[in-house]
Amino acid sequence: MPHRTFTLFILPAVVAMLLFIALPIVSVIVQSLFVEHEQVMTEVENCSPFGCTTELRVDTAATAEIREERPLGRFAGFANYINRNHLAFAQVREIWQTSDSLGEGWARLMNLPFYKALAFTLVYCFVVTPCAMALGFAIALGVNTLPRLARGPAIFVSILPMIITPLIGSLILFWMFNPQGILGASLQVITGDPTLSLRASPLLTWIVLLVYGIWTNGPFSFVVFYAGLQTVPGDTLESAMIDGASRWERVRYVIIPHLAPLATFVALVQLMDNFRVFEPIVGFSAEANATSLSWLVYNDLVGQDSQAFGSAASTSVMTIAGVVVLLVPVLIRTWRDFNRKAV
Repeated sequence: MPHRTFTLFILPAVVAMLLFIALPIVSVIVQSLFVEHEQVMTEVENCSPFGCTTELRVDTAATAEIREERPLGRFAGFANYINRNHLAFAQVREIWQTSDSLGEGWARLMNLPFYKALAFTLVYCFVVTPCAMALGFAIALGVNTLPRLARGPAIFVSILPMIITPLIGSLILFWMFNPQGILGASLQVITGDPTLSLRASPLLTWIVLLVYGIWTNGPFSFVVFYAGLQTVPGDTLESAMIDGASRWERVRYVIIPHLAPLATFVALVQLMDNFRVFEPIVGFSAEANATSLSWLVYNDLVGQDSQAFGSAASTSVMTIAGVVVLLVPVLIRTWRDFNRKAV
């Protein structure tokens, strides 16, 4: 392709990426270096027949004027990144020096909002992603062996979790796990604990969120792997059958190597999506037991009396950095595979 034609071909995509990805990221990075203005306080003297008293009041006009002059806030450098709501270097150092055991230190560390959110986010990523991929692959293998007339209904049922809006799906499952819901009441009967509740059990909350994540992520893996199964060379499978290969051996030595590039693609997409987990936490009202980095951003923006843009921006930057760190090994492997094929 001539250079001019190639440039015109990719120009719309480059412009869109600059406007809707690069510039917002730069804006968020800049905002993360600022903190909100403090309210301007003024002394007001109140006099009555019994004497005069002085009290401090917020000067609304002066505060609004400062915020209008400097809408970004006060420059604070990396203060947002190291305060208690984020990396909390001072608190982590104190926990390390004063904790008597590893368990006590871990429990105190989980009281810090950023590390509590990071722990659940990483667990969600590394449990949901491989399990959802395995589930989708297994369903794809099963559907691919069905008669043609049965494949249509089976495909529809398999992708149903992806059709349902994530927030609506999590709300429905949350109502089912309520003590008055069918799943919540069944758990109480099975465990013999009439007080067992999703809200009261951190372990149960995490398990339900992870299972829900696998259920909602599985259909995407299924669609990709099912499409990939249609491209598996039939003569290769027939040769394997003639050589006496069992079904498991055909899957292991023929199908899985053929679908390996698709597995890399699915892992890339799902790692990015799962690291930004948000809707299940809101839908399940699980903030007391499980939070994520995306939920911290949401909480900074709408969960307080004043919007903490600097704090939200700092969490966003660290979320972006976390996604990059997670994707680097997969991208390196993809690059190596590409170079190996090119040679």
